[in-house]
Amino acid sequence: MGPTFNFLKRTFVGVIFLLLYCEVLIFYFVQMNCSWPSLDPSKSDETIPSSTEKPLKIMVLADTHLLGSKRGHWLDKLRREWQMYRAFQTAITLHNPELVFVLGDLMDEGHICSEKEFDYYIDRFYNLFSVPDGTKMYVVVGNHDIGFHYRISPYLQKRFEKGFKSPPVQLVSLRGNHFVLVNSMALEGDGCFLCQPAEVELRNIEKILKCSKNSTKGCDPSLTLPKYSRPILMQHYPLYRESDKECTDFDAAPMPEKEELFRENWECLSKEATYQILKQVQPRLALSGHTHHGCTRQLPIGGIEITIPSFSWRNKNNPNYALGVFTPNNYAISKCEMPKESTVFNLYILGIILIFLWLFLFRKSRRINIKH
Repeated sequence: MGPTFNFLKRTFVGVIFLLLYCEVLIFYFVQMNCSWPSLDPSKSDETIPSSTEKPLKIMVLADTHLLGSKRGHWLDKLRREWQMYRAFQTAITLHNPELVFVLGDLMDEGHICSEKEFDYYIDRFYNLFSVPDGTKMYVVVGNHDIGFHYRISPYLQKRFEKGFKSPPVQLVSLRGNHFVLVNSMALEGDGCFLCQPAEVELRNIEKILKCSKNSTKGCDPSLTLPKYSRPILMQHYPLYRESDKECTDFDAAPMPEKEELFRENWECLSKEATYQILKQVQPRLALSGHTHHGCTRQLPIGGIEITIPSFSWRNKNNPNYALGVFTPNNYAISKCEMPKESTVFNLYILGIILIFLWLFLFRKSRRINIKH
C-alpha cells in the first residue's frame, strides 16, 4: 500500500466526515445550545393556586409542509424530509418532551391529493415525526391540509380528522394545564357544516372553563375540570393583526414582507373571530403558525401570542421550534434554533474547497518527487 492509497483513504475519510457532520452531527451541536426554559416565580398568577405536581414540558412546531407529487421535486422532497427528520429526532432525544403539538400544514398538498397519496402522507408523517411511548402528539389542521374555508368539503375534513385524530375543536388537559386546539378555518362564522359544530364545541369549552373557575351552582360536575387554570390556545392561523410590522423576533419576516398587510381569514383570523375566541377561552398564551415566520406580541385581551415559524428549510433559512414549561399558574416558553441552511451550505463549500486543495497539493508533491 503506497502513498497514493493512503492519500485516497484519507481523502475518503475526509469526505465521509464532512457528510456526517453536515447531515447528522451539526444538529446535535446546534440544538444542544437549547434547553428547557426556567419558570420565573415573579410571573406566577396569584389568582390560581400553585401545584405540587411537576411542571409539564411541551414541544411545539408548525408548517412541516411534507411535499407532494405535484409541486415537489423528488430530490427536494428527500432533502427536506431528511432535514426535518434529523432535527425532530435530535430534539426528542435531547429534550424528551411529554407533549408535542404540530400547528397545522403538516402536508403541502393535503387539500388536493388522492386518497392513496393521503394515506402515504400519514405514514410518512408518523415515520418522520415518531415519538417515544412516553410522549403524546397532537396536531391541528392547516389550510394546506384540507384547504381554505371556501373549498373545504366534508370529505376532506373527515379524512384529516380520522387520519390524524384531530377534531375541529379539542380540549387537552394534563396536570392542571389546559390546551384548546382549534381548526382556524372553522371560525368563519357563516354557519357552514364545519363552523357550526365548532362554535357549539367552543361554547361547551367556555362553559367548562367558567364552571371550573367559579364553581357555579347548577354546573354539571362532569363538565368541571379537576383543577382550573387559564388555557393555552393553539391553532394554525395567527389571531388578527394588521401585519408582521411590529414583530421583532430573531426569526421574524424580512423586509419588505414584514410590512405586507394581512388579509382576514387568509393570513390571520378575522378581527371578529379573534375577539370572540379570546372572550370565550381567555387564554394566558396563544400559539399559532401559518406565516412561516416568528412573532411575539401582546394580545388585545390578556396574555401574549407567539407565532412559530415553519419547521421546514424549504420555507425558512432558520427554522426552529418551541419548548414550553407549564404549571397551572405559571409558564415559560422559548424558541430553539436549528442549523441554518446557509451554514450547512457554506460548510459544504468550505469542505469541498479544502478537499480540492488537498488533492492539488498532493498532486504537486507527487510531481516534485517524480522529478527528483
